[in-house]
Amino acid sequence: MNHNDWSGVRRGPLAAGEWVRLVDAKGRKHNICLEVGKTFHTNRGGISHDDLIGRDEGFSIASTSGGEYLVFRPLLSEFVVSMPRGAAVVYPKDAAQIVAMADMFPGARVVEAGVGSGALTCSLLRAVGPDGLVSSFERREEFADIAKQNVHQFFGGVHPAWQLTVGDLAEELGRCHEPGSIDRVVLDMLAPWECVPAVADCLAPGGIVVAYVATTTQLGRITETLRAHGEFTEPLPWETLVREWHVEGLAVRPSHKMNGHTGFLVTARRMAPGNQAPVKKRRPAPGAYGVDYQGPRPVGLPPSAVDQPVDS
Repeated sequence: MNHNDWSGVRRGPLAAGEWVRLVDAKGRKHNICLEVGKTFHTNRGGISHDDLIGRDEGFSIASTSGGEYLVFRPLLSEFVVSMPRGAAVVYPKDAAQIVAMADMFPGARVVEAGVGSGALTCSLLRAVGPDGLVSSFERREEFADIAKQNVHQFFGGVHPAWQLTVGDLAEELGRCHEPGSIDRVVLDMLAPWECVPAVADCLAPGGIVVAYVATTTQLGRITETLRAHGEFTEPLPWETLVREWHVEGLAVRPSHKMNGHTGFLVTARRMAPGNQAPVKKRRPAPGAYGVDYQGPRPVGLPPSAVDQPVDS
């Protein structure tokens, strides 16, 4: 690999120490690390690592009992769904949305919390490149250790743009980074709304925060907290669903399986400190912030604004 780009992409003949992905005729997948003299054993016999080393990826090989396997280096999207896990991973469909909709760019200074198993970290590091910064925060040391192993494995070493801190983001962010010095913040944590004040302090004007949450309750709380802060633009919440298609001759139809709900995403941009975002003109639905609502309220919305019953 050319360590000057730190993309995680390797070229040329397969070498000892590299990871490869074997896929059989039924689509079953196996990731193995190539070692001289070693044999990978399957239910269809063995495959010698020596028969793979030195060849260009993109070939098929037969095991000793006649099983046929495709051999490629794993893509990032394939690596993250099969790597060792401590916490749940951010799946490729959501990682792609985060990189695109948070407008990650080479040289960006990005804060990530928490690091989980390092899946999203790999995508962020590839996006910012060796001249950027991905500052990851993780409360649990055992998760941080797993993330280190996975990220180092994918990039083939210690990425120069990665900084990992074990600790709580709300407590550690101000100690690690100057106010207004961060371009993007990604929150993948249980209660991201608790970190909004710290995130606002560290983000540069025009910077973007993106929160990744699993439930509608979390979605509502982080969206309303960003609104109530007053110095973020109107939050944009959404989710993505991916459905493959079956295509064989005249049989063209949606696949019976699909990647459904994995998580919700919310993005908002930081206003310049002291500047309030314009108040939303559209009136909330009747009862949206009524007597039963206990969460944060948008700026300028009086407690009784929509408590009145709607005329029939």
